[in-house]
Amino acid sequence: MASLNHLVIMAGGVGSRFWPMSTADCPKQFIDVLGCGRSLLQLTVDRFAGICPVENIWVLTNEKYAPIVKEQLPMILEDNILKEPCRRNTAPCIAYAAWKIKKRCPNANMVVTPSDHFVADVPEFQRVIKSSLNFVADSDAILTLGVKPTRPETGYGYIEAVLGSASLANKEIFRVDSFKEKPSLEVAQSYVAKNNFYWNSGIFIWNVSTIVNAFRIYQSPIASIFESLTPYYYTDEEQEKLNSCFPDCRSISVDYAIMERAEEIFVFPSNFGWSDLGTWMSLYCNVPKDVNGNVALGGDVKFADAHNCIVNSRGMKSVVVIGIDDCIVAEKEGNLLVCKISDENRIKEFSEEK
Repeated sequence: MASLNHLVIMAGGVGSRFWPMSTADCPKQFIDVLGCGRSLLQLTVDRFAGICPVENIWVLTNEKYAPIVKEQLPMILEDNILKEPCRRNTAPCIAYAAWKIKKRCPNANMVVTPSDHFVADVPEFQRVIKSSLNFVADSDAILTLGVKPTRPETGYGYIEAVLGSASLANKEIFRVDSFKEKPSLEVAQSYVAKNNFYWNSGIFIWNVSTIVNAFRIYQSPIASIFESLTPYYYTDEEQEKLNSCFPDCRSISVDYAIMERAEEIFVFPSNFGWSDLGTWMSLYCNVPKDVNGNVALGGDVKFADAHNCIVNSRGMKSVVVIGIDDCIVAEKEGNLLVCKISDENRIKEFSEEK
């Protein structure tokens, strides 16, 4: 019997926060930001080994990134690389994958995950995913993974759980009270002080029929578009038909479109060493450091009287960092970044010019 578990990876982002390592032509999901020899996209697939067979792995990406996906994941079926003609946020791309999967596997269970996150404890992550898939297979619940916060992070959304209301089917899963937007530092501190607030990981698990029905109820215009494409899925006409109607989709995240509206929403509070690696600082926090807190990712890097610096210099013969603290040094293809970690929010204003 074919596996009912399907993995949908969202890999269409065009982030520039890791410039110069990532660019609009090659965003961070396709680069080896950890210096381990694998891109974040490849690491995402790796940690689902044994959960979803390769023929059930789907990658949603912008059509211009499809060749990179094929190069990095040559085992993925050509028909499983879903090419978006334009950016419309996460709800339309998830709907596209759901309708296509449902046509051939109406009882499928889906895990939807970003392609550019970091997980330290893969065995625990796999345990949580397997438990989650079992939960949604026998219910009409929409499930998301919450991550126990380790600091008052202002760059993440939060999930407020009703810890007094554990699911009868799985005592580790609870109802969601509310979703919270990225907070101020003061508000984030108040969340961390409580025991029922979790970081929103952006990882979702559901049965394909559940999410299709949710789109029909809460986002009927989007549902109508992908329903109309049903005769064309898995045919030579699919891409052409998608390209003609996908731009008509409202640009909206699945959080706004579905998660904040549906009733049967649950959260699985987890602790598997998660980060969305959205900044150089988050990368710095998740890689090994020397005794002075310095990080060297690739290349020949020497530090002297330097502290708490992160250097990514794979394209250079050697780098010497002397007498500076709390800095980012990164080089790629002749583009060089040197800045204080505290000023990394300004990188975008320069990277967009490149």
